[in-house]
Amino acid sequence: MSEQFKQLIGGNIRQLAMVAVLIAEIILFQILTGGTVLSPQNLQNVISGNAYVLILAMGMVLVIIAGHIDLSVGSVAAVVGIVLAVLTTSMGLPWWVGVLGGLLVGVLIGLWHGFWVAIVGVPAFVVTLAGMLSFRGLNQYIGKSNSIPVPEEVRTLGAGYMNFLPPIETGNWIINSPTMLLAALGAAAVVVLKLRSRAKLVAAGASVPKAWVMWVQIVFASALLIGLGWVFATGRPGTSFPIPGLIVIVLFLCYNFLARNTPLGRGVYAVGGNRTAAALTGISVRKVNFFVMFNSSVLAAIAGMVFVGRSTASTPFDGNSWELDAIASVFIGGASVWGGIGTVGGTMVGALVMAFLNNGLQLLGAGADWTQMIKGLVLLLAVAFDVLSKVQGRPSIIGLLWKPKPKPEAEQATKEA
Repeated sequence: MSEQFKQLIGGNIRQLAMVAVLIAEIILFQILTGGTVLSPQNLQNVISGNAYVLILAMGMVLVIIAGHIDLSVGSVAAVVGIVLAVLTTSMGLPWWVGVLGGLLVGVLIGLWHGFWVAIVGVPAFVVTLAGMLSFRGLNQYIGKSNSIPVPEEVRTLGAGYMNFLPPIETGNWIINSPTMLLAALGAAAVVVLKLRSRAKLVAAGASVPKAWVMWVQIVFASALLIGLGWVFATGRPGTSFPIPGLIVIVLFLCYNFLARNTPLGRGVYAVGGNRTAAALTGISVRKVNFFVMFNSSVLAAIAGMVFVGRSTASTPFDGNSWELDAIASVFIGGASVWGGIGTVGGTMVGALVMAFLNNGLQLLGAGADWTQMIKGLVLLLAVAFDVLSKVQGRPSIIGLLWKPKPKPEAEQATKEA
């Protein structure tokens, strides 16, 4: 029974450490706030208000896994935001031209950082520290230290809702159909991926959990997705699942696949784990370093445009300390301070832990001073817990979260050996 329980929860209780923390945090604040945390409007605010951090963290986790750090993402996002505002509002160009211009700026900055880190060999800490200072000044120079509004289409990008189709009206309920469709697609994807994964293991001759274990997991995950979809779809009329959340989901699926299933993603882990050994196996260390720095700036550009859309304007104060929130999300999500360990999924959990911590404390009326102190303590404890586990010779506890599963062929070869 014990073995079946381990299979039911994913094979190792320690893999769920940060998920358990997130759930406990939500339940605690739900009780303390009298049910406000899980209300549709509050959940929408949490997703929309923290989408830019989730996007930044997806780029930052790859940088940290590769053994680097990026201190410039906040300033890059600020520059892109002001460029978008100037192109659309000051120069009167269409909103999509402003978005393309902002992406172009992110690409150019990514090429600049990648050149210095991968080609010249300057440490990423120094390159991005210089970028943090330079691009902060460039933001103020372009905008002349003024706040510049953005057009309605950009505001929809950063604070809009999935109202692409007419709502379904039934009795006392007004249900947002695109949100429920998204939830249904998510539930269907869970079924397909679980069945496909089991079929691959069976074909490879590997051991698989009992069928009922798989179906319990499918039912639980599907019910959770449908339940969340219902909460978002039945909130205040005119609202639904936020568009920034949809952007986060699309990016998460892309980067989770890249990190787990592509040679480039595996190369990032290899370089961060042992750069010399990675080079000896034929991995281009220069290519990996260039990619992670370039990618971080591009995602920072997307985060900056999402943020100015939600805030309705670009200001000289945008981007301040954003890099700290992204780095904290990565480390709380289980990445190693030495590189080579970390996951996109774990980082998303870490970012949500910080998001609900901020939200819960604000709902309870805590000041910014207490919020910052508690966030710092949470970060310290999470990293210390992971480090102490390694020092004592045990596997990293938080780092096991969403550990990539071995390929069936590799698993079978290990058994035969």
